[in-house]
Amino acid sequence: MKLENIRNFSIIAHIDHGKSTLADRMLEITKTIPERSMRNQMLDTMELEQERGITIKMQPVSMNYEYQRQKYVLNLIDTPGHIDFSYEVSRALKAVEGSILLVDATQGVQAQTFTTLEMAQSAGLTIIPVLSKVDSPLARVNEVRDEVVELLGVQPEDVQLVSGKTGEGVEILLQHIIEHVDPPKEMLADSDSARGLVFDFEYSNHKGVIIYVRLMDGTIKKGDQMIFGTSKRKFFALDVGVFKPDAQSTGELSAGQIGYVTTGIKEAKVAQVGDTVTLFKKPLPTLSGYQEPAPVVWASIYPESTDDFDLLRLALGKLQLSDSSLSYEEEVSGTLGRGFRIGCLGMLHLEIITERLRREFQLELIVTMPSVTYEVMKKNEEMVTVYSAALFPEHGDIALVEEPWVELKIISPSEYIGNIMGLLYEHEGETTDTDTFSDGRTQMTVMMPLRELMRNFFDELKSVSSGYASISYEIKEMRTADVTRMDILVAEEPVPAFARIISNRRTQEEAEKAVEKLYEALPRQMFVVKIQAKVNGRIIASRKLSALKKDVTAKLYGGDITRKMKLREKQKKGKKKMAEMGRVNISHDVFLKMMKK
Repeated sequence: MKLENIRNFSIIAHIDHGKSTLADRMLEITKTIPERSMRNQMLDTMELEQERGITIKMQPVSMNYEYQRQKYVLNLIDTPGHIDFSYEVSRALKAVEGSILLVDATQGVQAQTFTTLEMAQSAGLTIIPVLSKVDSPLARVNEVRDEVVELLGVQPEDVQLVSGKTGEGVEILLQHIIEHVDPPKEMLADSDSARGLVFDFEYSNHKGVIIYVRLMDGTIKKGDQMIFGTSKRKFFALDVGVFKPDAQSTGELSAGQIGYVTTGIKEAKVAQVGDTVTLFKKPLPTLSGYQEPAPVVWASIYPESTDDFDLLRLALGKLQLSDSSLSYEEEVSGTLGRGFRIGCLGMLHLEIITERLRREFQLELIVTMPSVTYEVMKKNEEMVTVYSAALFPEHGDIALVEEPWVELKIISPSEYIGNIMGLLYEHEGETTDTDTFSDGRTQMTVMMPLRELMRNFFDELKSVSSGYASISYEIKEMRTADVTRMDILVAEEPVPAFARIISNRRTQEEAEKAVEKLYEALPRQMFVVKIQAKVNGRIIASRKLSALKKDVTAKLYGGDITRKMKLREKQKKGKKKMAEMGRVNISHDVFLKMMKK
């Protein structure tokens, strides 16, 4: 296929603006998938994606289309819309020349629209503005088109109108892509070697690592010996092909094409997103890739059964082969045994990872409270990085604590702004800018600690705005943190798994809430158990769990009252001795109840 007859593009949008439905209609119109095989969300192959109606993992597909008696290959990369997966979007944009900016005609421009648009513009892509769901009776086509015109500085006629549901306007959009998106260009036109950019990969038990590549120069053929630019690992291309959307072997890939190469490599961390693959006999310089993702949310996961530890290690290794943004390391808890500390890109990412471990590997897990990374300077001027509350230094040892802050963009109808301002105060948010749209909605720019964003902020924002507010965020600089560690003591013994890092301004509230929750969850013991919250060396909340009682005088019939009094006194002394010496074994059920919101 000639370079001038190839078009590489992606679809970017806020979550639930109709990306996957639009992709379905494109697959139908180009006859890439037979009508009898079509289903909704065709490019969302994961069970979780189908169930939740969201795209989690990017998916490339190659479509053939004839226009004005010319045959074209249209390579589409369907990208996720949720903020947590913006890293996936950034990878996809490196492999294409154009991008469809999809805006829901019933909802208008949303917070995530700005984020994805900035990424596409910084990558130098041709932006094609498109309004989706124009067939809906709730569609505000003229108003939303004006928003997009103002956002991009284009003419109203440049905004395409489509319906993923009915297919209206989709064929015209395909033709518009051919006319307006630049064809790919070879970077080294006179080269007799080849090189491609790795933008994703997956793992197969039989075939090993399968890399997704955008070929920049030359031709890769099945059987070619190749080498990774960064890891310097050599391999033979066992198979080469394109996505239709299932893998379809073609025997070769040429410059400008998007496809896959089967490597046969079965070790982790050999293939890296952003790496370059090139021919071993005549290697070309590596391409500028993109940065490795930095985890922002950490949580510990432990198997409910200690026998499943090796299975959990294997499962995480396999997940990392298909999700390079996941990081993990082994850790040991005195209470929960051996487990792993996993780093994710956000709360949804963490939820997806734990759910996949449960479904795909049948693992029953205990997941601890998520936390962020803190930089702590001790009084001896030693700097330590802390991402677990149990490792947070004692209050008297700390000179300075820094934590990551995020910049939020919140778009909401103006009538909810008062509610949102109250919520921002509760979560230590600082409003830096406001802007009003022509349709009466307001955009707020807010700075906030990342730990507060994780403290159920998304759900509370939806609640106070009746579901109308949208949000996007970007990790910014580290700032001084006013936080401390809260320990939970059971029978005067600290339980490391219950330790949390909390804001100093909410110590009393958080302590009472944690103690009450454990009081409700912990079964009664043979002796009185104290449940306490300790902050900065002081007990600030406490409850007593009464002991199980047994009537030791039940076997006595009549006789002097002093006999019963002696038995009760003996029981009382026994309970006291047990309270001094006894330990409370906390069951997995109690841990699970404490970890849940």
